[in-house]
Amino acid sequence: MAGGRARVDISLDAELVVEVMLLAGVGSPQDAVEAVVRDYIARGHRTEARIQTQEGARQTADTVEQPPQG
Repeated sequence: MAGGRARVDISLDAELVVEVMLLAGVGSPQDAVEAVVRDYIARGHRTEARIQTQEGARQTADTVEQPPQG
């Protein structure tokens, strides 16, 4: 285990990894894959937070009293 963490070995298309390395500005395939995975996780967390915010706003809007009509 590297740094006390479990390790996973996978095979990837070299062209994909090189493209990620260039886009992310990293110098190793390991760093490139980690950058992609971390970005994916962060994006998922942002999406979850945005959904929770929208649901909270919707619930607040539903509980606001509407003025009587007529």
